[in-house]
Formats: sequence, structure tokens, C-alpha cells
Amino acid sequence: MERIDPRELCEIILTAPAWARVAITMPDEEMREKGATELALTICERLSDFPAVPDHNQLRLPL
Repeated sequence: MERIDPRELCEIILTAPAWARVAITMPDEEMREKGATELALTICERLSDFPAVPDHNQLRLPL
């Protein structure tokens, strides 16, 4: 297994769906699990060189 670049991992987490990032901080255990699952899926998808298909349901917000 190759070593994961921490900068790449950080970028993947920060571009994951916002609801998933917020959900892992919720007091509700079920929401934390759903958020963690979505984050894990996002990380696996991006690290497996899966072609990035933009989610049309995710709003693009200016920085």
C-alpha cells in the first residue's frame, strides 16, 4: 500500500459534502455514523482515482 499524502487527505476532507463534515459533530449517534460513512466513501473514491463526477446537488459556494 502506498503512503497517503496528508495534504491530499486534508483536501479530500475539506471538499467532502458539508453535511457529512457537520454530521460527525452531532450528538446523535446515527447522524455521526452517516456522516462518517459519507466521509469514508468520499476518501476512498478520491484515493482510488475514480473520475471526479461533480454532484449537481452540492451547491458551489464562493470562498
